[in-house]
Amino acid sequence: MAKNNFRGMPGGMNQMAMMKQAQKMQQELLRMQEEQENKTYSATAGGGMVTASVNGKHELTDLQINPEAVDPDDVDMLQDMVIAAVNEAMRAADADAANNMSRLTGGLNLGGLF
Repeated sequence: MAKNNFRGMPGGMNQMAMMKQAQKMQQELLRMQEEQENKTYSATAGGGMVTASVNGKHELTDLQINPEAVDPDDVDMLQDMVIAAVNEAMRAADADAANNMSRLTGGLNLGGLF
């Protein structure tokens, strides 16, 4: 005779434990996302001539340009330094988010599930 999982509910208890674990993971994910959004990530370019800061929402929050970096005859170089600093700060924010997600999921690749 086949076992009925509904009577003793061994499978049901497993499901309840999984649901509790999923809810706990979701709460932790929301906490980490909020924490991530409030962090600031900074990066420099041009040997420190340009410093860009972004938050976890990928918003540029600060941009410092050393006056020595301002050369009216070479605006392209300044533009490149600004772009490089902003992009590096964004990469730092992304790397931190990926690291936090990896810690939360125990290294499982959930393929964009979250």
